[in-house]
Amino acid sequence: MKIILLFASLLLLSVCAFSQAKEKMDFETYNPVSTLVVPENKISKAKFPFIDVHNHQFNMPSMDLGTLIKEMDKLNMKLMVNLSGQSGDRIVQSVKNIKDHFPKRFLVFANVDFRKVGESGWAEAAAKQLEDDVKNGACGLKIYKGLGTSNDIHGNRVTVDDPRLDLIWKKAGELKIPVLIHTADPKSFWDPKDSTNERWLELATHPRRQHIDDKPAPWQQLIDEQHRMFKKHPTTIFINAHFGWYANNLNKLSQLMDAMPNMNIEFGAIIAELGRQPRMAKQFFTKYQDRILFGKDSWVPDEYATYFRVLETEDEYFPYHKKYHAFWPMYGMGLPDNVLKKIYYKNALRIIPNIDKSQFPD
Repeated sequence: MKIILLFASLLLLSVCAFSQAKEKMDFETYNPVSTLVVPENKISKAKFPFIDVHNHQFNMPSMDLGTLIKEMDKLNMKLMVNLSGQSGDRIVQSVKNIKDHFPKRFLVFANVDFRKVGESGWAEAAAKQLEDDVKNGACGLKIYKGLGTSNDIHGNRVTVDDPRLDLIWKKAGELKIPVLIHTADPKSFWDPKDSTNERWLELATHPRRQHIDDKPAPWQQLIDEQHRMFKKHPTTIFINAHFGWYANNLNKLSQLMDAMPNMNIEFGAIIAELGRQPRMAKQFFTKYQDRILFGKDSWVPDEYATYFRVLETEDEYFPYHKKYHAFWPMYGMGLPDNVLKKIYYKNALRIIPNIDKSQFPD
């Protein structure tokens, strides 16, 4: 009898343990459907024609641009800025493809190869190449985040404010083209990957994004280098990609905007930060409405809807499109039309040369 009772007890414990295990799930799997009933204004097309100043099309010299145009028209995107223009013949080929097919709908930015920093005459040659690229149709300069994290020919880290690069920033100012620059990544990528890091899921799913032991440099050091460079070249127009990674601290970003009037910003890949603080973000957009540009970064057409909804509506508690970027809900800022027009196209028209203005109202 005791054996039977013991067996029954063990069986009951096993069933309970199995039931509890079955009820458990990991954070990535847990994705509850909200029961909140609030007004919804799902938007798939921008209210006004817009310019995306942060896009990457690496095959533009030879690709069929018509495929892009079909998707752009669905979004009401009148102009795409391809930041991945490279230089030399690649610029020439991209510009030819654009002019031959859709001359009003695309622009290309040039890039600089920093791998030979330290060679005699490198800066002069790089500045001359930028000048040639602009003559061949490039309308700006894009700097990737490799600047600040890579080395010169002697194996030393090239800082963002390295004086050997000054000729490039000076040349951009002389040519009256903007420099769109990406420095570092979110600060959380430098923080420990533990239960207190709100970007834990992204680091868990993309482990190569974590900077262990502050390598190649601490986050704040990279950001400070960038800001010193902006201040050193006040006549050059800079567009700080991704809100300069201060979208989660708009008070600090406001101080930086005031200190560096030649710094503009775009919100590629950080709309999730703005969508969780709609009142603060709206105040910021209102104050700096003349210096914020529309940028998306990755070309995934379906994701633009989140951007439109955060910018245009006052919707509450709606989902973001990538859980590993943001597990929190979004809220709309409900920007007024006059501000929206500046964000969508007017600021870009003023800052970036050679845009056909006939596609845009007033």
